Amino acid sequence: MSRIKGEVMWPRLVASKIFKKRLGSHNFVADYPTATGEPFMEIPPCFNHKSLTPSATFIKDRDEETRNYKVFVSTWNVGGVEPTENSVMDELIDHTNPCDIYVFGFQEVVPLRAGNVLGPEKSKIWMKWNSLIRGALMKTKEEESCFRCIISKQMVGILISVWVRAELRPYVRNPSVSCVGCGIMGCLGNKGSVSVRFRLHETSFCFVCSHLASGGREGHHKYRNSNVQEILSRTIFPRGSSLHLPTNILHHDRVIFLGDLNYRISLPESTTRLLVYEQDWNALLEHDQLRMELMEGQVLEGWHEGNIKFRPTYKYYPGSDKYYGSFEGKKGEKKRAPAWCDRIIWQGEGLKQDLYERVESKLSDHRPVRAIFSTQVRVKLKLRALGNFFLSERFERITNSSTHFQDHFPTCNSRFSLHLTDF
Repeated sequence: MSRIKGEVMWPRLVASKIFKKRLGSHNFVADYPTATGEPFMEIPPCFNHKSLTPSATFIKDRDEETRNYKVFVSTWNVGGVEPTENSVMDELIDHTNPCDIYVFGFQEVVPLRAGNVLGPEKSKIWMKWNSLIRGALMKTKEEESCFRCIISKQMVGILISVWVRAELRPYVRNPSVSCVGCGIMGCLGNKGSVSVRFRLHETSFCFVCSHLASGGREGHHKYRNSNVQEILSRTIFPRGSSLHLPTNILHHDRVIFLGDLNYRISLPESTTRLLVYEQDWNALLEHDQLRMELMEGQVLEGWHEGNIKFRPTYKYYPGSDKYYGSFEGKKGEKKRAPAWCDRIIWQGEGLKQDLYERVESKLSDHRPVRAIFSTQVRVKLKLRALGNFFLSERFERITNSSTHFQDHFPTCNSRFSLHLTDF
């Protein structure tokens, strides 16, 4: 009986994993979750142009300004190792260069065994990583500024967590996620992506955290190319009721693709190791599979990557600075030539990369990689005028007097919320 029960349960688990992950959703963890993905701030109909005095002047919709923000992005394959020290995130975050948005991408936050691939996501893991992120970000605060998690989503071993400065959170709209499994049977989540998107002011952002097919043999890069094609074609976000937002990755204004992309160096292992020893990065990059795809490939042509001036990030003995296979290992132990498996690439105007480097954490067999971008964001000037009105002394005098408030806004319920997309 137990055997029959097991034979019935496995297909059911597989089917559940497939169908639960197919479409975009608002099913994610956040400090201020929204069940429908609607904007955080809502203005009731009674607050219209006629309700406000000439002192609260609105500028025409087409008038915008551009603001500059800094975005931190990191990717780290943690090899199924659960962190034991609170300082593990301090190594990853550049406290000397604070940013406005932080995006943390992880791979293998759990070991990729069958129980984790087919079973439910373990909340204990992402809760621990988010707790470590929160503690580390508290150390970057300036003038009592803190950070809020707007999206955190896990699929098997892939975890992405997005944080923004508290003062920016009201201007983040329509956050949503989309998971694509490319692993076992071409659909399970041991490989694939978790993509997140949101709109900051008038600019849409999309971050794709991926773990692509492994393998260092000749021709294995085609599996990775296939994974990328699947991710780009199968990722679908909800359109949203109030904004006609893009439903696929490439139609967003700013797109950043990060993760253990697993692309290798197409050279004999001995040659690769010699060039790594000599630190001849240019010679190695001429044969780097991802670089070749970026320049002339059919999958990622037109995407951008910063200059690589750091050692390959894979594969190390955990807790060591020694590359795997650099000395005589156990009998039958597979060798892994060094490679830049962990990468951050981007697409879209208005992005400028200011930093691209690896971090020297020895937690796993991969070294983390981080980048900092400067990005331009479009802001409607009328929203600034509206904000100034609500922060003005006149609005404070109105709200301090309930009678006066009802005289000005007789149809407005005192328990209102702000809906900035109505203006």
